[in-house]
Amino acid sequence: MRAVPLAIPEVLRIEPQVFADARGEFMETWRANQYAAAGIPAAFVQDNQSRSARWVLRGMHYQVRQMQGKLVRVITGEIFDVAIDMRRASPTFGRWVGARLSAENRHALWIPPGFAHGFLSLADDTRVAYKVTDYWAAEWDRTLAWNDPQVGIEWPLPAGMQPVMSDKDARGSLLSAAELPP
Repeated sequence: MRAVPLAIPEVLRIEPQVFADARGEFMETWRANQYAAAGIPAAFVQDNQSRSARWVLRGMHYQVRQMQGKLVRVITGEIFDVAIDMRRASPTFGRWVGARLSAENRHALWIPPGFAHGFLSLADDTRVAYKVTDYWAAEWDRTLAWNDPQVGIEWPLPAGMQPVMSDKDARGSLLSAAELPP
């Protein structure tokens, strides 16, 4: 396993070692000691999975309490996965990083607590699995606008296309008005 820091160094792209032969392939998707050595905690408490059609955007979700670190990977399909630093005291506050994750490249993304997270499905029948470091709590869940011009995420959407999203996600707050984690 190789952990590669992105432009915000706390966000890591995980590149697993894949063992392939005539039978197929095998890879470890979680090994506590290797992830701990890369700075990723071993205390995951919940696993989640979603299925999305092409051009579905989920996010940008974050928590103001019970903040979740997330280890995200794609089982089928492909996504453009995005993390926004919501930590007001951070030198990278309000900045975003993104990475393409797919069943083909087998990469995962570590998103630490204190970041907003979302993704755009780039394929039909995309399935995303992720581990989280704290339980989801509706009362602390918030949504940041996916298209906030202050953040300026460069979504890989066809020109003029709007993503498919939930009403909740479509009503996300702008960063300038968002409730922030402590």
